[in-house]
Amino acid sequence: MTVRKRVRAHGRVQGVFFRDSVRRAARAAGVAGWAANRADGTVEAVFEAFPALAGLAARKGGYLSGGEQQMLTIGRTLMGNPDLLLLDEPSEGLAPLIVRDLGRQIGRLKEQGLTILLCEQNAKFAAKFSDRAYILEKGHVRFSGSIAALHENEDVRRQYLGL
Repeated sequence: MTVRKRVRAHGRVQGVFFRDSVRRAARAAGVAGWAANRADGTVEAVFEAFPALAGLAARKGGYLSGGEQQMLTIGRTLMGNPDLLLLDEPSEGLAPLIVRDLGRQIGRLKEQGLTILLCEQNAKFAAKFSDRAYILEKGHVRFSGSIAALHENEDVRRQYLGL
């Protein structure tokens, strides 16, 4: 299997599923893959990963909040059975409670053994789920190391993270 088939990128795409229900939008990703490795191999596996979506199964995508759209997009991505999940700023623009809930789900996915590459400006959020950190500035790597090393490096934290 090629890398292209085994790597899935998550990206926020507003309004793509405006007319589809949550269940239909999730099903459109297919029932094979990641969901097939879960309890029943269906869209229900996405609802298990993101319980907040289960109660919204009949709701049209255009009526979901930003956080709900984010969860649905990640759930659809997972149905492709990725070995690596790329998350591009999943907390951007979301209310703090939604960020917390989304973080819990990302943590669970990591605990299940899914490798996650997280690109995130919210350093505190990212550090909760990361083993390593890379700080980029204008296309150049300014820091590369473990999360522990990042926490210990006061200069880097102050200069790049405002911490």
